[in-house]
Amino acid sequence: MHLADVVPFIFLLLLVGCSARPLYPLPSRRNDKSKQPIQTFRPFNIAHRGSNGEIPEETAAAYRRAIEEGADFIETDILASKDGVLICFHDVTLDDITDIAEHKEFASRKRTYEVQGVNVTGYFVVDFTLQELKSLRVKQRYPFRDQQYNGKFSIITFEEFISIALDAPRVVGIYPEMKNPVFINQRVKWSGGKRFEDKFVETLKKYGYKGSYLSKQWLKQPAFIQSFAPTSLVYVSNQTDLPKIFLIDDVTMPTQDTNQSYWEITSDSYLDFIKDYVVGIGPWKDTVIPVANNYLQTPTDLVARAHARDLQVHPYTYRNENQFLHFNFSEDPYNEYNYWINKVEVDGLFTDFTGSLHNFQEWTSPLSPDDEDASKLLKKIALMISEFSKT
Repeated sequence: MHLADVVPFIFLLLLVGCSARPLYPLPSRRNDKSKQPIQTFRPFNIAHRGSNGEIPEETAAAYRRAIEEGADFIETDILASKDGVLICFHDVTLDDITDIAEHKEFASRKRTYEVQGVNVTGYFVVDFTLQELKSLRVKQRYPFRDQQYNGKFSIITFEEFISIALDAPRVVGIYPEMKNPVFINQRVKWSGGKRFEDKFVETLKKYGYKGSYLSKQWLKQPAFIQSFAPTSLVYVSNQTDLPKIFLIDDVTMPTQDTNQSYWEITSDSYLDFIKDYVVGIGPWKDTVIPVANNYLQTPTDLVARAHARDLQVHPYTYRNENQFLHFNFSEDPYNEYNYWINKVEVDGLFTDFTGSLHNFQEWTSPLSPDDEDASKLLKKIALMISEFSKT
């Protein structure tokens, strides 16, 4: 091979490597064996509903942004449409983060249902077909966040979410939640007596998600299954060996299916029971460390007791805005990350701001401590060119 044949190729490599916008080859064109594997040596960066601090939650754009920003896992909530299609959406009602109020054709769809023991009125996801849900547009949940993307993106399906992860240029895990399974099973029916949980696991299997935590299969396509409903986690444990996370709500909230109190489900005896079905817990962070007057109080021993049982701890949710940062952290999200990772020693963090957590971890525990800078890369290219010129 001559230098004249090599230079255009090297130039193309430089364009791809130095471009601010990553290029995404088609799935059929990519050699999956060359994908950068998921890291397992530091706490997981879990993109809570995508990078929703920047882009409206649970949208394709929010998930793609999270991948660009370095997420280890993209997290989603799974509900079901009236016609039984699994979708990515957090609330059982559409009122807060879609433009449903602008769709006069749906004005008669408002209902009141009991959800986790409380009567809720609104436009419920389960009363709309997938086609109808796709006609809606999503908006930012919080008014103090960027509103420029409101109305630009639609609701996506579970399968579309999975495709985003599988099409990523590196291995990116998924972290789906079986959301409100009791309510969904009451309102949506599938043929053959199947349950919401059955359809959920079927979808994961369809796309090749399998294997216990850190197994060869799991590392190829990492996934955690999460739920606030312990009976759902126990049920799916008979269908898949994928690792499961038991979510824990605020101390005042009982479990939605067994009506157990927070104090019971965090007791030693219950952790001993649930550890046979899950690899970890996902507690609301203010239940791990109580808060008073926006100051952290004395930490509980929940993390220590979970770790003593080889259970991981993935608290939620870390947000960068001042109103979410306790005074202990001087309005600095990096101080908060440092505290939870290095003092509390959690194993993963659900964050609305994937990029900031990734930056913190790259500064403090980089993926490649000896990663070459631009000058070293240029030296390698020069060496390659000189070697080719001799042939």
